[in-house]
Amino acid sequence: MTELNLDEEKIKQLFKTALTEVIQEQKEVFADLLAEILEDIALEKAIQESEDTETVSREAIFKYFGK
Repeated sequence: MTELNLDEEKIKQLFKTALTEVIQEQKEVFADLLAEILEDIALEKAIQESEDTETVSREAIFKYFGK
């Protein structure tokens, strides 16, 4: 079996090259993944912000929107 001797910089460069190729070749998949990540981050932030706000009843919401 052949032994590979790669230093850390070479491994980083190979990883960057491979990642760049994946992004370029699979743009739609990567865009969908990025969109999901951003949605998850936004949802987490909204949940955290809502923890410090007053609870509103369902009736108050429907009254506000005229339902």
